[in-house]
Amino acid sequence: MNTLFKNIILSIGLLLMMPWAKAQNSKTNTIKYTSFDTYPVYLKEDLGVTYSPQKTILKLWSPNAEEVLVHLYAKGNGGNAIATKNLTYETKTGVWVIELKGDLHNTYYTLQAKHEGKWSKEMPDPYARGVGVNGNRGLIFNPKSSNPTDWKKDKQPELKSVADIVLYEAHVRDFSIDASSGIKNKGKFLGLTETNTKNSYGESTGLDHLKELGITHLHLLPVFDYKSIDEANLDKPQYNWGYDPQNYNAIEGSYATNPFDGLVRMKEYKEMVLALHQANIRLVMDVVYNHTSSTDIFDQLVPGYYYRNWTDGKRSDASACGNEFASDRIMARQFMLSSLKYWVKEYHVDGFRFDLMAIHDIETMNLISKELKKIDPTIFLYGEGWTAGDSPLPLEKRALKNHVKQLNDIAVFSDDIRDGVKGHWSNVEDKGFVSGNKNLKEIVEFGVVASTNHPQIKYDKNRSYAQFPYADNPTKVIGYVSCHDNNTLYDKLKIANPTGSEKELVAMDKLANTIVLTSQSIPFLHMGVEMKRTKKGVENSFNSPDSINKIDWNWKHENKELYHYYKNLVALRKAHPAFKMTTEKMIQQHLDFVSTNDPLLVGYTLKNYANGDAWKNIRVYYNGDAIAKTITFEGTWTIACNGEIIALNSGEKTQNQIVTIPSHSTMILYQE
Repeated sequence: MNTLFKNIILSIGLLLMMPWAKAQNSKTNTIKYTSFDTYPVYLKEDLGVTYSPQKTILKLWSPNAEEVLVHLYAKGNGGNAIATKNLTYETKTGVWVIELKGDLHNTYYTLQAKHEGKWSKEMPDPYARGVGVNGNRGLIFNPKSSNPTDWKKDKQPELKSVADIVLYEAHVRDFSIDASSGIKNKGKFLGLTETNTKNSYGESTGLDHLKELGITHLHLLPVFDYKSIDEANLDKPQYNWGYDPQNYNAIEGSYATNPFDGLVRMKEYKEMVLALHQANIRLVMDVVYNHTSSTDIFDQLVPGYYYRNWTDGKRSDASACGNEFASDRIMARQFMLSSLKYWVKEYHVDGFRFDLMAIHDIETMNLISKELKKIDPTIFLYGEGWTAGDSPLPLEKRALKNHVKQLNDIAVFSDDIRDGVKGHWSNVEDKGFVSGNKNLKEIVEFGVVASTNHPQIKYDKNRSYAQFPYADNPTKVIGYVSCHDNNTLYDKLKIANPTGSEKELVAMDKLANTIVLTSQSIPFLHMGVEMKRTKKGVENSFNSPDSINKIDWNWKHENKELYHYYKNLVALRKAHPAFKMTTEKMIQQHLDFVSTNDPLLVGYTLKNYANGDAWKNIRVYYNGDAIAKTITFEGTWTIACNGEIIALNSGEKTQNQIVTIPSHSTMILYQE
């Protein structure tokens, strides 16, 4: 036997002895990886189901699984499997795959994996884009069957600048569930499609109200499939905000008219998107990739990989919900990215709010921003720049508020302006600037310049807030004073000011969000704040009944003057670019603080046609005191806001005289 032939025979023998060769394209896998870092990765975006009328291809990434089964079902719940088949393992990718012949549209399925000789529970596919009732089975479907009639005509509302955004946070059920909404599909996606709906006094509600208010973006609390609501028993009252994710790529069924039909929820959600876009309102999804409701779906199919652990093996819990998603692992990062791209492409979502975003790493968040911007350059991304607990993820890698300069086109919530304006979030009795707290003036000023670097701001490392200018652009900061967490603005003010009259509380309310809407950050409003929303003092109402969380649309009539103030306040911001400058440098050049020598009076000038404004100079004063303040002006100024009324077109003129700023109020004047 010659040497060449010998070498060929030897090479073939060695090849056959290699474990990866033995397992390649097999229905069993004998390879065992001892470290997640050595797992093969798969970065194509076809995991889960790829449907066609001729065949369906199903893929699951699970490198250490020994076998994987798919079970097919006729319904989303109940009944026995109509077929069970083995998937085939691809060694190089760690992917299990099967090609199912025929048209399987509207067929449900589960997956089951064997590890260490033991079979997992039957689980929905982590990448499932459709699910049955309660999300326990995935759905194979023709994507076109979920489209409304005019879906191809859907047109995204124009957004000339990120600085033009006005956010409004709402919950699908709470928005329309009360009888006063006049909405037929109460608590459903379709409730947000209805027009010409009225409260008991004939005033607009629902979608028409949002159009009337003038917001640009509707931020909906989680609408992906979440665990806490039993969709099979919706006649039984159940309540939840939805921060307990189950199936990230599927729609929540309790907001659909028929949760048993997996296609209905998709179509109705798209109908809602279509209606919002037609109303010139963009949609923001609240996404919760930082933790899951339980670890079953990921852990049963790919044990351990998708969660972080401490060095002692204990699962980390920076979310305070029992587990923490490992965004910095390659396939976990890929899961998040694929999921978000799917929502943009399939459902025309216009933005995302990331729950506890600092649990995610900076690299992952920047990749997400880069890839989503390729699809839609106007997409808006923002999140909570903090965690609820410690994490094994090194501090310097976290997408924290203080690291926003390292984040590309991603904004963070400003707890500075929130707590400076209304009082600390963790102490409901704590007063803020608007309630007369004399120690918060610099923090309010810091909020006015959107946490950027301004020569007149006194930064102090010994303070809890405004320690340093963490933002390098005003559009990377979200200004707000209330959201779904904690008390409503009105409830907070009432508890912190127990002797305050109703008139005083309303004045504080106006002042609080006037600061938000006239500051340089992106403004964020909590559903119902324009109508003096109350949750009756319940702070954490995530599972409280409708009696606590609902919007009583008759509040709009009872607080008519307050509502019109908010409506005009939004219109004032939208009409005047000076309140929404686009760069740090522009703010430094055009915003000057007025020295008032008063801890409860903030004053500043927006000068020299800031950001191309039609008004040459704008003077703004915030009076947080219980007594009125007097200011002497030189020259002729026109009053745009006197603390109670906002004059959008023309107001009272004042020349070389004393102007009185009422207690707990804003005064805005301008020169043309």
